[in-house]
Amino acid sequence: MSRTGTSLIGRRTAGTSTAGTSPGSRVRRMPMGLDIVIRDAVPARLPGERPPGAPPAPAAGPRRLIARQGGEYLFVGLRGAAGLPARQPATDIVLGPGDICFYDVHQPPVLDFPRHARLKVFLLSRQLLGLARSDVPRLTHAPVTPTSRLGALLSPFLSDFADTAAVARSAVGDMLAWNAVSLLSTLAGEHLADQARGREPDTRAPLMSDILDFIDLRLSDTGLSPKTIARAHHISVRYLHKLFREEGMTVGRLIQRRRLAECRRVLTLRSAENMTIAAVAHHWGFASPTHFSRVFRDTYGMSPSEWRELAGRGDREAGE
Repeated sequence: MSRTGTSLIGRRTAGTSTAGTSPGSRVRRMPMGLDIVIRDAVPARLPGERPPGAPPAPAAGPRRLIARQGGEYLFVGLRGAAGLPARQPATDIVLGPGDICFYDVHQPPVLDFPRHARLKVFLLSRQLLGLARSDVPRLTHAPVTPTSRLGALLSPFLSDFADTAAVARSAVGDMLAWNAVSLLSTLAGEHLADQARGREPDTRAPLMSDILDFIDLRLSDTGLSPKTIARAHHISVRYLHKLFREEGMTVGRLIQRRRLAECRRVLTLRSAENMTIAAVAHHWGFASPTHFSRVFRDTYGMSPSEWRELAGRGDREAGE
């Protein structure tokens, strides 16, 4: 299958890309619409894109990222969020080597980096990570540090993957790309949840943390609803919706996203290869297989069967 074709699995996000046009850049196009850019150029600049017909982005980005040490810095550029207002943090954000920083490719941040810094950038569609457009401003507000639980795991993996992708044979590179996308999806979901748990100290933060844990433990329960969640935490449904609205999400959207993430994970497991897609969907709380297939495609840009086939092909090719 062509990596630049119109297949849902390998399609590219339409737009005019500046990735790879700068001196000192190396670009590797991977399956699933993933591009990897490594830059050593000075001054440091992140790849940006604009939708067809849109005017060029302003020279100044929506925020400034500062690094005072040399080393490697990891970025995940999210496509498909054009039109969102820039989110202006109160202060500049200081990054350290190994940090993983999400950003909107339509509003790339301005970098203030030393000469001996290397950028490793992963460009992909937000839909592939199961993200709504409204998730992007919150996701890009703070980096994932290599001292965090998932950061400690993913920072070295992504760094090595960026180097390996350029020399790996096709089958190995394809499998690694699939793994990277799956892990980035998990990282994005956890990072959003951590931000919801880690708001400014007040009575809402521990309550929100308890609610999120409650939801995660009951994703397979088809009776999970705002009413049951509110009752379990002795609050009104109206107040529950208010808590989620302040986090820029809805109760239903969060539940659906977490269920979809679990379904997508299970569909890649060899131990579950004999389970039908309908059975996987039902286990994680989707009453209708048709509804599940529709929201899966809307979220990830491919059907559940295409996702399972992609994962299976990666396993088969890796074993050859």
